[in-house]
Amino acid sequence: MVSVTSFNYSPVGDAKRDLEQWLAAVEASYPPRELSLLRQVGKFVLRVYGEQASHDERSGIGHTLAVAAILVHMDMDYETLAAGLLHGVVADGGVDTAAVREHFGKNVADLVDGVLQMDAIREHQQASGADRSADDHVQAESLRRMLLAMVQDVRVVLIKLALRLHNMRIAKELAEEEQRLAARETLDIFAPLANRLSVWQVKWELEDLAFRYLYPDTYKQLAKSLAERRVDREQYLESVVSRLQEELSAHGVEAEVSSRPKHLYSIWKKMQRKGVGFEEIFDVRAVRVLVKELRDCYAALGIVHGMWQNISREFDDYIANPKQNLYRSLHTAVVGPEGRTLEVQIRTQEMHEHAELGVAAHWRYKEGVSHDPGFERKINWMRQLWEWEEEVADSAEFLDHFRSESTEERVYVYSPQGKIVDLPVGATPLDFAYRIHTDIGHRCRGAKVDGHIVPLTHKLSSSEQVEILTTKQGKPSRDWLSPHLGYLATSRARAKVRHWFSEQDHEKNLSAGRLVLDKELQRLGIDDPEFEALVARFRYPKLDDLLIAIGRGDVSTAQIARALEEMFAPEPEPELPPKLQRTTTRKSGGDVRIEGVGDLLTQIAKCCKPVPNDPIVGYITRGRGVTVHRQTCSNVLRMSDDNRARLIEVDWGGEVSHHYPVDVQVQAYDRSGLLRDITNLLANERINVLSLSTTTDRREHMAHMALRLEIVGLDQLSRVLAKINKLPNVVLVRRQS
Repeated sequence: MVSVTSFNYSPVGDAKRDLEQWLAAVEASYPPRELSLLRQVGKFVLRVYGEQASHDERSGIGHTLAVAAILVHMDMDYETLAAGLLHGVVADGGVDTAAVREHFGKNVADLVDGVLQMDAIREHQQASGADRSADDHVQAESLRRMLLAMVQDVRVVLIKLALRLHNMRIAKELAEEEQRLAARETLDIFAPLANRLSVWQVKWELEDLAFRYLYPDTYKQLAKSLAERRVDREQYLESVVSRLQEELSAHGVEAEVSSRPKHLYSIWKKMQRKGVGFEEIFDVRAVRVLVKELRDCYAALGIVHGMWQNISREFDDYIANPKQNLYRSLHTAVVGPEGRTLEVQIRTQEMHEHAELGVAAHWRYKEGVSHDPGFERKINWMRQLWEWEEEVADSAEFLDHFRSESTEERVYVYSPQGKIVDLPVGATPLDFAYRIHTDIGHRCRGAKVDGHIVPLTHKLSSSEQVEILTTKQGKPSRDWLSPHLGYLATSRARAKVRHWFSEQDHEKNLSAGRLVLDKELQRLGIDDPEFEALVARFRYPKLDDLLIAIGRGDVSTAQIARALEEMFAPEPEPELPPKLQRTTTRKSGGDVRIEGVGDLLTQIAKCCKPVPNDPIVGYITRGRGVTVHRQTCSNVLRMSDDNRARLIEVDWGGEVSHHYPVDVQVQAYDRSGLLRDITNLLANERINVLSLSTTTDRREHMAHMALRLEIVGLDQLSRVLAKINKLPNVVLVRRQS
């Protein structure tokens, strides 16, 4: 295989020599007829750029050859390689696509034109200086064009992946902000596309390069950890490879054994996912076994497990249960020689080529393959994603769906009829129902997993059988849209629920939205919010429009709580001339700022217990400094005129990171285990309970609870109140005023 590092570009103009060297390097990989066309393309490019033109890796023919080398390494066909060579000269304005079509045919010209259409999106963003919200829109538009290009000819996107990989390799020349922008887009769009198309050699390098620019300190620390004992690890792996090779040969299994390269980003992601340190990652030391036949995979597995003790929880059979991108392999971890953990991957040569090249391999061998189900399955996925994209207008929602659908972390479950359904990790039976059919999702009222009734919030695991229980005239619940409650994990299912509510009667949505907002404000103990500011926050023209959006499910209670918290956050103050600067003081850990006075002690009022970012007011006491109340505190509202003169303006200052006491009332029909369920929920949310008292009205069978909780802000308070409210028998839960 050819790689970009195979070429030593001249620092001054010798483009002809570089081109000849490149053609000589690829000569063995293509038949004479195809190589002849590539020579013609090379001469054409050389005439446009000129033999003495700039040709380092960042521009000119050097850039062109570097991208083309990546395409060769991806094993692409000669038409794709020709388009990769010609893309640069057309993009630089040297020629147009009409000239390409005239000299090299329609197929090559269409590939070049497809890549140029995608290039235009990023150029527009750079010219407009888009902000973060606009960047989501730009990314979504880029993705839309890529999906359209993939449906027409997936090779366009493979060229784009090669261009992105080369640009990331030379990104060290960019400014830091440009590096981070390119890295974020790479992780959001290009690496997931490479993953879904199974071009793993490109995916891994894109992820590592993006990781390097987004988290430079973590990247360096992890790279250092890998390098600290590199010599020792390499010697160890050499002995393992040699010993395993001998054992396989002794059992008559023809195999090629090698150590496997390490990818920093995948190691870091595994550390994050499992919550473990570097020393607990098993695949830092890893070998790969390539065999000829499928039966040899399992024979080799038995030999490996016979040599070393396997770690059962680390075994995955992706041959019997392939990943969504059709990746197939056996993965096992064992306690190898000297008691060191070791990962072993076992696959056939065909599986390996698919894992490394994915759909790219299809194009080199397509003339000799009459039917490629893996390729067709990927194209069908692209078409489905493109069709779903036309159903939504929101860019963030579209990107969210793409990310969840293109992740490699999937669960594979079965319907009662034996149909395999793949879903993102964390999906629930309700997600499964909506994946089967929208109407089944709407009418879902329960689920069985492996024959047992489970809640709709149950997290599905691979190999489970899921049966959905429905009613004849069911409809979705608004609670399903609350991220706090965990009913839905996939954006597409949430979109279907929102669409159902958007189709309902206008007046019903208005009434439902008002009820949801009032209930949320009551739970949070906010009596008089600034409705005009709240409406403006969500960019609706009037309050009724916001209420309808809440009723439809377009705006969730979590978004409302977050908006209220941000609305009451203090604005940064402008610089004032020295003579006009006001004296400020920060007490109680720097959480409250008092304007216009000297150094005063502050304390939180026990009657209303304000929390960040409640609207607050200060009361100057006699001898105890300033007591901070909520502006809606009943004691403040009932103050006499004399006492009102002692009120001063205060606000929350700085980054708030402390916990604050909040009193919460709970009313519920009394039952066994009620208190246990509430305290377990609070423990799972990692909320400290300062005090708890409960009384029961025996005549009405009602339990009344008073809890004092430590919380960090309104968003957390909203989440925990919503979860308590969903517990069986709970009638009312709210913050005590």
